Amino acid sequence: MRKLVAIVVLVLGFAFNTNAQEVKTVSLEQTKGEFTQKQITLSEGTYIFEVANTNVGHNVGFVLAPKSDVNAHIKNAYVTAQVKNNTKETSKEVTLKKGEYVYFCPLNPTPQYTLIVE
Repeated sequence: MRKLVAIVVLVLGFAFNTNAQEVKTVSLEQTKGEFTQKQITLSEGTYIFEVANTNVGHNVGFVLAPKSDVNAHIKNAYVTAQVKNNTKETSKEVTLKKGEYVYFCPLNPTPQYTLIVE
């Protein structure tokens, strides 16, 4: 019976480890009036967005939304604090499905850029 319990625990532990998604970081840089990355292509998965403020001169932010509804912001993608000049901040974890998204900064302000998830 002990061997059976040990095998079940081992199999379940392996299943949970293989099903756990790897969280990847997407690093973005903002300069005055723009992101340096004009388009991003990613695979479906879970991401954290790291946004750097490079000499913008004031705080910046980050917005991610489906291209079909740019007002439907993905709130977990917001940086956890405004990004001060010459610093970096990160978002919470965001799970992205196939589709097209836009990203931009409402504080800088920047154009809307395309993020494609394949």
